[in-house]
Amino acid sequence: MDDSDFKLNIAIVGMGLIGGSYAMALRPLTTKQIIGIDNDKNALESALNMGIIDRAYENGGSFLEKIDLIIIALYPKDTVKFVEDNFKYLKSGAIITDTSGIKQCVVGEINSFLPECLEFVPGHPMAGNEFKGIGGASKDIFKSANYIITPTAKNTSRGIDLIDKMARKIGCSNVTCISPEEHDRIITFTSQLPHVIAVSLMNSQEENEEDIKMFIGGSFKDATRVAQINTSLWTELFTINSDILVEEIEKFEESINLLKKAIISKDVDSIRNIFEKASSSRRKLVKR
Repeated sequence: MDDSDFKLNIAIVGMGLIGGSYAMALRPLTTKQIIGIDNDKNALESALNMGIIDRAYENGGSFLEKIDLIIIALYPKDTVKFVEDNFKYLKSGAIITDTSGIKQCVVGEINSFLPECLEFVPGHPMAGNEFKGIGGASKDIFKSANYIITPTAKNTSRGIDLIDKMARKIGCSNVTCISPEEHDRIITFTSQLPHVIAVSLMNSQEENEEDIKMFIGGSFKDATRVAQINTSLWTELFTINSDILVEEIEKFEESINLLKKAIISKDVDSIRNIFEKASSSRRKLVKR
């Protein structure tokens, strides 16, 4: 397989927000062809009309035998099912990658049945927005984003290097390799817990929405942006990763209770220390 200029036959499964964005970002490269696969005819038609894919299919099939790289942008359970149903069509040496927000279950299940002649390189682009579907897709969604690869002992340097190269070519600035287990532990704090907090904040307000509209500023918008959520996807992510997520929720409850107690007792020094610790931590973690 000649990937020196990314001259690959690529299939993208799922023409939604992330899959559509992949197609847009890969289109300017010197790919041989980009095939789109989705059971939503309207999404495929949109992708064809935008010129971001060359051919469209509603399901997998024998046409996959020419594919060098297959990118699966589906929910975790659907990702596993698509690979299980279609790996028989793939040629020896083909590389499979995904975009799932959780890794242990996806990696474990796929590697349990995937033959040695195929390679699954788990990937997670830390990119997205509050929209859903191909209408919200953009090639710029990956610009300066973090990209995580979660290899196992079954992966080769060839496969990892290809996904690393792809991530950088579509605009990601940082590519990190960690284990699936470590990925799920960290991502629970940096991604899933913020969604829990945003959803809970929105649902904690009993006032009429019209009564508070004129009192909303930047802090509220920042804190609740991800509450405009893809309900099906995040329900699946939360339930599959429930054990780790509950642990993080309990840690957060301890943290908010600490601040609550300081506020109740009007402990100015404790409140100030809590604020200063949070400000210092954020400066280290989030660089603008």
